[in-house]
Amino acid sequence: MAAPTSHKLFSALNCRSNPDFSAPPPSFNRRLNSAAFYGPSAIILRFPPNCTGTAPFPPAPAETLSSAAISAEIAADDNVSAGAGGNGAVPVQFSGSVDSSSYSFLKSDGSMAIHAAERLGRGIVTDAITTPVVNTSAYFFKKTADLIDFKEKRQFSFEYGRYGNPTTIVLEEKLSALEGAESTLIMASGMCASTVLLMALVPAGGHLVTTTDCYRKTRIFIETVLPKMGIKASVIDPADVTALESALEENNVSLFFTESPTNPFLRCVDIKLVSEICHRKGALVCIDGTFATPLNQKALALGADLVLHSATKYIGGHNDVLGGYISGPDKLVSQVRTLHHVLGGTLNPNAAYLFIRGLKTLHLRVQQQNSTALRMAKILEEHPKVKHVYYPGLPSHPEHQLAMRQMTGFGGVVSFEIDGDLITTIKFVDALKIPYIAPSFGGCESIVDQPAIMSYWDLPQLERAKYGINDNLVRFSFGVEDFEDLKADVLQALEVI
Repeated sequence: MAAPTSHKLFSALNCRSNPDFSAPPPSFNRRLNSAAFYGPSAIILRFPPNCTGTAPFPPAPAETLSSAAISAEIAADDNVSAGAGGNGAVPVQFSGSVDSSSYSFLKSDGSMAIHAAERLGRGIVTDAITTPVVNTSAYFFKKTADLIDFKEKRQFSFEYGRYGNPTTIVLEEKLSALEGAESTLIMASGMCASTVLLMALVPAGGHLVTTTDCYRKTRIFIETVLPKMGIKASVIDPADVTALESALEENNVSLFFTESPTNPFLRCVDIKLVSEICHRKGALVCIDGTFATPLNQKALALGADLVLHSATKYIGGHNDVLGGYISGPDKLVSQVRTLHHVLGGTLNPNAAYLFIRGLKTLHLRVQQQNSTALRMAKILEEHPKVKHVYYPGLPSHPEHQLAMRQMTGFGGVVSFEIDGDLITTIKFVDALKIPYIAPSFGGCESIVDQPAIMSYWDLPQLERAKYGINDNLVRFSFGVEDFEDLKADVLQALEVI
């Protein structure tokens, strides 16, 4: 996938006392005829009252220059002689808005998560290290002519909060950089992202394929809401390639939508293989990579058309904000964005700020969580009071070799079955002292839940068993606490039962 390009739009700005915002800065002109330029993900902001893209600083009399001004003038002369400015103008460099043509020199996802769309190309002109939160529901036009130019795509601006926000777009560009995507759309929750995507990309009366093991609310939407639009679904085992080929052969399939790893059994889909199979039949592939994170798995690079995440989990990482996103080619993301603008589900800019903050420690958190989960999975697998462990990092996992090929880490969630019944498992969970009993996963704090109670309690035991949700199943999301503390806590809780 192509790297995001909107960070290229912002060159060094010059200042004058009476700006005119009726036209975009010259750096935008090369994109006026580009459809992508007018896409909602482009970062175009009104500049501070003394800034425009054309006029240089008025020259100051030499005798009035202070030593600081002289130093600044020398530095500016150096910039001009090096080619900055091009027309002899002295550019004003704003910290945090460096015009970078590429992120290619950043070799690690960690550095990308920290700097992409901010220091390296942030459209918001500010000396602040952190991205400002732009709290507004609407954006004004200086005069009607500007509004008409905007409507006729001669000039770009923000218009209404549901269609875009400067803070939110920094987050989208940062996620695009991590995913290796042309475009990203952030929404109010992971379920919002899933449901809008499915409605946008599967036509009325269409067909999709999904997998048996998945987030329950996604399954409910596919089974109860999509049929109202005449949309049918084939449900296959995550590893059953033959069933996928049959579904594609027998139906006019628009989309294969699956998690990898799945929830809660962490099954893995061969993304490269299923993408090749689906593309031969004209079907799209969307991978929900929430459990993997964009650090442990690059679904787009493996061949998927779109990748989806509940950003609430690892991206936010602090159990304090809801959001979801999809990344992929601008053409596909724009289809989803168009419906999103109708349905709503807009992410608040304050939430966008929290996600930007969370991303800056993503690589540190995931590294710790990967390590802790793998070590604990091995310990649990050897424990006499644990019946079975589900974790793709273990050789016993049915897709272990596949996970080794397409993942660089196996995530922070381990599912396992206690050797006992519902009550015995409750005793184990209640004996734990560090994790919270709660839904969700991926945060700094460890979280544990018993899916039979947390997510499926409304179903009879036999109905739960159809989905593999036994009463003794535990899903443990390891946080960033010290490994030895977590190990001691889990072992003491197992001793209680």
